[in-house]
Amino acid sequence: MIKAILIFNNHGKSRLSMFYQPYSEDTQQQIIRETFHLVSKRDENVCNFLEGGLLIGGSDNELIYRHYATIYFVFCVDSSESEFGILDLIQAGLVGAPARAVSAVKNMNLPEIPRNINIGDISIKVPNLPSFK
Repeated sequence: MIKAILIFNNHGKSRLSMFYQPYSEDTQQQIIRETFHLVSKRDENVCNFLEGGLLIGGSDNELIYRHYATIYFVFCVDSSESEFGILDLIQAGLVGAPARAVSAVKNMNLPEIPRNINIGDISIKVPNLPSFK
């Protein structure tokens, strides 16, 4: 079972944290700090699995993580989860999503370039752009 998903930068600043068990705000912040210290001190050439920190459940849980550029993607899971399945989820789901989004936008077949975009209360005027055809 996935207990938490944490994303933080090289300095330990949280970019996203999703906890699937009830923890107080203070405990969540302590878990993020502890997890950052555990994964950030590891060499790049070691495996991406390690025993969970004391606050997230100790030896009964695992931290499965990947470090890309300046961001750490960390899943806190119990022993019933597949380590390679979680790594695949990180690679395909989280990291691959921006590339798929850019590709989808590039491949849109718009009959003309929109001049005004309205989203709720926001109105955006699009400048004249050169044609990419």
